[in-house]
Formats: sequence, C-alpha cells, structure tokens
Amino acid sequence: MTLLDANTTRPLEGGASFSLANRIARVGWGLAWLVLARFTPPPLHAWRRLVLRAFGARVGRGARVHGSTAIWLPANLELGENCLIGPGARLYNQGRITIGARTVISQRAHVCASTHDIHDPHFQLVLRPVTIGNRCWVAAEAFVGPGVTIGDRAVVGARAALFGDAEPDGVYSGNPAILIKHRALRD
Repeated sequence: MTLLDANTTRPLEGGASFSLANRIARVGWGLAWLVLARFTPPPLHAWRRLVLRAFGARVGRGARVHGSTAIWLPANLELGENCLIGPGARLYNQGRITIGARTVISQRAHVCASTHDIHDPHFQLVLRPVTIGNRCWVAAEAFVGPGVTIGDRAVVGARAALFGDAEPDGVYSGNPAILIKHRALRD
C-alpha cells in the first residue's frame, strides 16, 4: 500500500492520500463485499472468511465476521482463530489491524488504525497499527484508537474510547477509557 505525501497531493484541497492502485483495489473490495457478503445470512461465516481471504486478509480457522461489518482493506487485516467481529463493527484499517484468537469485537465497535499529523499544515495521514490480543472483548460501540495495543484478556467496556495501551486482564471504561479493575477468569 502506498501512502502519498500530503505536501505533494494536498488532501485538504481534494488530493488523494493513497495511490491510484490502492483506491481501485478498495473499490473492487467494496463491490465484492456488497455483492458477495453484505447480505448473506448470519450463519455463512465460512463463506465470508473465503471472501476476506480472497482479498488478502489473514483469517484464522473458525473466525466469524458478520456481513454488516465494514472493513476498509482486507490486506491490512489479521483475524485469529475463533474470533468474532459483530454486526455493524467498523475496522478502519488504513494501517494494519491484528485481532487475536477468541477475541470479540462487539456490535458497532470501531477500531481505527490511522490518524493525521496535527502539526503538519497539509494534515499528513499517519498509519498506526492496532493490535488486540487473545481472548479480549471490545464491547458494543467502543472505540479503539490508532496505535493501541490491547493485552490478552483485556476488556474495553461499552462505549469506551481507548487511546492508550491496555494491559493484560485490564478492564477499561469511560472516555477516555481508564483502567477500572482487573479481570479474573474462572477455571
């Protein structure tokens, strides 16, 4: 993927942030998801895994992605085994998003792997990968910001906005999200 220099392309004046090849690939992806996956019945997870893999996503066995999920570019996505991406979730993966095994991204949660350089007068796009560990839960309508790493088994509560890293087993809530306690899983 080619990220363009904002000083040259001037995105604030209508210029592109990504190469023409990237933009064409995303149009093809959007059409394919719309036609092949968007309106498929919920149980057809295996079919949607196949579609994602065909467009470059690394998808673990048993991963479940709902048809109403919005994925910016599958080539920047890695899903662990048996993870779940819920209805209406948004994976805005201009930068890479990695989601671990048995992790749940609940309905309408938003994971964002890019931002802008606020000190650049041309507002340069900056890709900041997001890594979510194994057995995590990003609850309904939560936001996970650019560059965040979420440790294994951590929880981001409903409608929380997480802008910093989350430690393993931490439970985070609020906007901005803060650590409120530690999770203790029963055996």
